[in-house]
Amino acid sequence: MKNLPMKVLIATSEAQPFIKTGGLADVAGTLPIALKKLGVDVRVILPKYRIMNEQYYGKLKKLCNFNIKLGWRSQYCGIEVYEHKGVTFYFVDNEYYFARGYVYGGGGNDEAERFGFFSKAVLEAMPHIDFFPDVLHCNDWQTGMTAALLKLQYKDKKEYSSIRTLFTIHNLRYQGVFERGFADELLSLGKSAFDEKQLEYFGNVNFLKAGLVYADAISTVSPTYAKEIQTSEHGETLENVLRARSNVLHGILNGIDHDEYDPRTDKAIAARYPLKTMRGKAVCRSALRQELNLTQEGSDAAIIAMVTRLTEQKGMDIVEYAIDELMKRNVQLAILGSGEARYCDVFARAVSKYPGRIALRFEYNESLAHRFYAGADMFLMPSAFEPCGLSQMLALRYGTIPIVRETGGLIDSIPPYNKITGEGLGFTFARYDSDDLVGAVDRALDVYFNNTKQWKTMIARALETDYGWESSARKYIELYNNI
Repeated sequence: MKNLPMKVLIATSEAQPFIKTGGLADVAGTLPIALKKLGVDVRVILPKYRIMNEQYYGKLKKLCNFNIKLGWRSQYCGIEVYEHKGVTFYFVDNEYYFARGYVYGGGGNDEAERFGFFSKAVLEAMPHIDFFPDVLHCNDWQTGMTAALLKLQYKDKKEYSSIRTLFTIHNLRYQGVFERGFADELLSLGKSAFDEKQLEYFGNVNFLKAGLVYADAISTVSPTYAKEIQTSEHGETLENVLRARSNVLHGILNGIDHDEYDPRTDKAIAARYPLKTMRGKAVCRSALRQELNLTQEGSDAAIIAMVTRLTEQKGMDIVEYAIDELMKRNVQLAILGSGEARYCDVFARAVSKYPGRIALRFEYNESLAHRFYAGADMFLMPSAFEPCGLSQMLALRYGTIPIVRETGGLIDSIPPYNKITGEGLGFTFARYDSDDLVGAVDRALDVYFNNTKQWKTMIARALETDYGWESSARKYIELYNNI
């Protein structure tokens, strides 16, 4: 008898190209395509948001509908479907929960109900879509309760009894903590589930903890972050839970989409360029200066770019203290992102203080991000913590050298430059400190201006680095098989 392909259902609250607020969408949109190419029967399920990409919203096809019991409520659940790059994506339709002007939060106080509904919909949809997976792969707090419900309420049902679960942490800081009584009433969890070894969390219920406790295996998005989250510094109060499950905790580095981010074919950049010769990089640099109103005439300054959320996690506080010192160097700083009002004000003042040398765009703009990667010389990521990070890998793809703090996926993906051997992919610093940040920039500038041969060698090495999804997808398949 021929072996059937492994069946995997990925449950996620967002996925590219349909809806994106962060890195989870990149993973949920690209990992399944890589898995499919390796022979896995993989499908994805996510909410149908009204604000999803209009290009796809009208193309979804209705598959079925049914009702879901949620406490005393009986809620409509529609399932719509779309095939993208050979992968089937299912969309959970309920306008009351998802036809809003936001993906998360938005001033609403019913997040437990919205994603409690979605968690249950993932399981209830299986007989209607005729797909019971070997592995149910849940992601972040929005699907953490799915793993708990499977074990608490569905395990005795024949079709569900053989399903195993993997829960992936993309950012431990966001946990989905809600009032215990409300969550219990919605999901009928039962009193026995509310103790400190299961769902109870300082008198509340924690959706992410549900995934950590009830999943058969846990993964996170880089090997170093898997170690960091078992410490009090990075464990976000769940380090004891993670240490208790360390035997099933794995770190698998995320990948990037080499087709979407390719300077040879990228239509968003000023000049496409081959990976070996880098002809066209100078055109991209000049075009970026012009687009951002950075000083152009006679400027030999190194362009340092950031594409980031303007938050403390991303290191904006130490960048704030480093700006004046950086401006004493022959550099220009280009920042693309949005976030906390405090940092928006900080960088707006910096633009006024250093006109033509600092440029800022308060927005999320994917095509402009591509031009940042292609036009910059260096890419700065000074994160306080970084589960994986993708931007440092994308920068390498365009021959832009990263400057990163030694944390999480940043140090896993960017081996530091060695002045003696010339090896390495970027420049790193360990302490979360503005002086150390400036020191790393100085080391990069020293090679950039004073050792052109080594700089070109670093660029060549960066362009040869493969952070595509195939290697990571194979590790996920190995993990699926193990569980």
